[in-house]
Amino acid sequence: MNISKRSMRELLRAAREGRRTLIMGILNVTPDSFSDGNRYLQRDAALRRGVEMASAGADIIDVGGESTRPGAQPVPADEELRRIMPVIEGLASEPGLVLSVDTRKAQVARAALEAGASMVNDVSALTGDPEMAEVIAAHGASVCLMHMLGTPATMQTDPQYDDVVAEVAEYLRVRAEAAEAAGIERELIVIDPGFGFGKTLYHNIEMLRRIREFTKLGYPVMVGTSRKSMLGALLGGVGPEDRTEGTAATVALAIAGGASLVRVHDVREMWRVVAVTDAVVRNVIPL
Repeated sequence: MNISKRSMRELLRAAREGRRTLIMGILNVTPDSFSDGNRYLQRDAALRRGVEMASAGADIIDVGGESTRPGAQPVPADEELRRIMPVIEGLASEPGLVLSVDTRKAQVARAALEAGASMVNDVSALTGDPEMAEVIAAHGASVCLMHMLGTPATMQTDPQYDDVVAEVAEYLRVRAEAAEAAGIERELIVIDPGFGFGKTLYHNIEMLRRIREFTKLGYPVMVGTSRKSMLGALLGGVGPEDRTEGTAATVALAIAGGASLVRVHDVREMWRVVAVTDAVVRNVIPL
């Protein structure tokens, strides 16, 4: 576990210094996630997928046991733990794998961090559980703070903003300061504008167009547009499995705009996009 945490620290340092873009691979062990629900419910399938993504270029494997798709209902902590812990424990035994847990619950985060995860990816930005910040700080773990308007069950019910970028950025600034005040190290904090989490198509496009404004907060910015409905709408209504090219475009645009991490399903394909974009934007040429 200590090796994993040192690796996460080193990865985030590289991201902060602009030396490379990090790739977070999505591993949903849920029956109802919008894109890959039910595919990795079985432990062996999930372990194979985690190792496969790492081999394809994922720097971080993000394991989640509760769907946060629009309209999703909360999952009890016991069920979330039942889904993710065999996977996290199995992947933690793989040399060099760096793990994140996608959860809003302190109980789940604590168990995952003790088993070998080194980041908590919290879509509620530490507001979903009053004990979450303390758990992360006590374990010396990193955190990704995401903006979400409401909850997954309600977030897409007519979201409204006067200026989506300014309002989301202000929210993330406040939440990052709260994380630091709770004892989480500044260098271990990542922010995520939350594409699709309480935003219309036009809000999402505006955030992507102005992604550099989020970088001014001084934290690495993660962008998660992979296979999302905004891409389906822009591509004529195609389903999640047919949004790879759209995802690739948003990944390249996000990096060009200053994003430091991208969260994706299609790791092999997006590693190639990142490699080419980093060569142009960051002058990182892997020869």
